Parts: sequence; structure tokens; C-alpha cells
Amino acid sequence: MIAKLLILVAIAAGIWIWWRRTTRRRPAMSVAEARALLGVQDGATLKEIRDAHRRLIARVHPDTGGSAELATRVNAARDALVAELNRAPARRR
Repeated sequence: MIAKLLILVAIAAGIWIWWRRTTRRRPAMSVAEARALLGVQDGATLKEIRDAHRRLIARVHPDTGGSAELATRVNAARDALVAELNRAPARRR
């Protein structure tokens, strides 16, 4: 009986550890870091953000010799700035 209980506890602990590792996410990129990465100024419009993203992703995409990690960071920067625009009043769209 105790052996079965220990096995059950071990399985539950393994599932919990696996779940914690797979659901942990990196902290979101700050808006200042995103602006610096894409090279846009504070108050950039959606078009300026998209244009900067397209120029940079063309250079760092894995299909063009870049790395997947860097492409992921560039996409995260774009997403952070677009989310900031969506939270701001509709003055810059």
C-alpha cells in the first residue's frame, strides 16, 4: 500500500515538474528594448514599426543565414510595440 502511494506521489511530482518547465515563459520584452532593437523612435506609427520589422527580419531570418533566436526577438519586439499602440489612444494609427 505504501509502495503504491510512493509511486503515485512520484508520478504526480514528475507531472508537476514537467508542467512547470513547459509553461514557464520568458518575461515580455519591454517597450524601450523593443524600440532599441527595431530602431524606431518613441511615438512611431504602425507603418514605421512594420517597415522597421520587415527590414530587420529580412536580415536575421534563419532562411537568410540568421538565427531563429534573433528572429524570435525581432518578432517579439514588433509585437510589444504593436500592443503598446493598441493600448494607446488612436492618435498614431
